[in-house]
Amino acid sequence: MRAAVISGNGVAPVLQDFPEPTARVGSVLIDVDTAGLGGWDVLGAYRLGVEYPCVIRGEGVGRAEDGRRVYFGERSIAPWGAWAEKTLVPAAEVWDVPDDIDDRTAITMGIAGTGILVPLEAANIQPGESVLILGATGVLGQIGLQLARSLGAGRIVAAARNPAALDRLVERGLADAGVALGGENDTEALKAASGGDGFDIVLDLVFGKPFLSAVKATKWGARLITIGTGAGRVVELNIGDLLFRTLTCIGTGQRPPADRETIWRRLLAMQKAQKLIIDYVDYDFADAAAAWAAQVSGPHAKITAKVR
Repeated sequence: MRAAVISGNGVAPVLQDFPEPTARVGSVLIDVDTAGLGGWDVLGAYRLGVEYPCVIRGEGVGRAEDGRRVYFGERSIAPWGAWAEKTLVPAAEVWDVPDDIDDRTAITMGIAGTGILVPLEAANIQPGESVLILGATGVLGQIGLQLARSLGAGRIVAAARNPAALDRLVERGLADAGVALGGENDTEALKAASGGDGFDIVLDLVFGKPFLSAVKATKWGARLITIGTGAGRVVELNIGDLLFRTLTCIGTGQRPPADRETIWRRLLAMQKAQKLIIDYVDYDFADAAAAWAAQVSGPHAKITAKVR
């Protein structure tokens, strides 16, 4: 079969022939229709003792051997993955896709959607509270801005490093204001965007220096939820800045498959009801290397490819 194969750590994928998976007890053999690519695929999934060569794991939608149209997450059995004509996935990680849900929506809500809904609900947004999302121009940020509004937030501010992408969020009404990070005083810029009093809630998708600036731009009683490390894993934090504030670090992928599927189905219903706006970039399967490069550079969109 054809597959996008990685031959070593940090090496871009190459489309080539690769051995097909065969059926195993407790797993589902899937003919892949659409594959998705995310930040974890390029930032971390291949530093954890993975043996090479291997297929890009990713997530996707395809057909099980019994004909069911199914979604599967980034848990294909090694060395297979979503970026191939076939993959093999543990049965608990294979979820039936409703007929009225398209492939891209099923994929986007599988990891990005569940990854943002869980921390937003943990923040316990109260009606009218101000919310700041760090790293808001990516897929998680785009979904988070809209879900925060539906959960009752008042003023919603997007912060990231790309001014053009931020402007687009504001123009489309996803955010009330945008703050381009990396200026002379990010804390003051964030405070000003909050309306001057600071934020009630910070949803941090990047950590690093932006997180430190955001902490100082919050009110007493603020809740800070951090779920990403794209801007750095280590900060020097003065404990005084956390007084009268609550910091929570949340990992969403560790939940049991049944719990994640329940959250995913809730998100599919939200998408149907609210018509969430999400940017996509679609590639041909033959352009897997270009898709990979785009994800590395930060596409501000969900990358997908039609495999069949």
